[in-house]
Amino acid sequence: MVEGLPMDENFQDIKVMVIDDSKTIRRTAETLLKKVGCEVFTATDGFDALAKIADTNPDIIFVDIMMPRLDGYQTCALIKNNSKFKSTPVIMLSSKDGLFDKAKGRIVGSDEYLTKPFSKEELLGSIRQHVK
Repeated sequence: MVEGLPMDENFQDIKVMVIDDSKTIRRTAETLLKKVGCEVFTATDGFDALAKIADTNPDIIFVDIMMPRLDGYQTCALIKNNSKFKSTPVIMLSSKDGLFDKAKGRIVGSDEYLTKPFSKEELLGSIRQHVK
């Protein structure tokens, strides 16, 4: 038990990829997810992530939209266009919660859209909803 939180059996052995150019966001998500038993991999941008996704085969991917080099929409589209990973849930993370951003996320194949700052419950809820 960590800080009064029981280890949730559902999250044991779930591999999560967090892609964000913000070190703070990556660290926050990694800390929250490791506390409940997830195995967490992080990447600083889409290019960094694509190599790591092939190596780690995550169960779910959280990707920031606004990133240098390869943004979240492009990263999501590349993941979803790969036959090996097209069924892997991709959750978009953004500080913008506009209708256009959400629609664009759907078009490239994202499974859900979380607005920053996200809560621990939102992260875990996404995993509960999308990971079998």
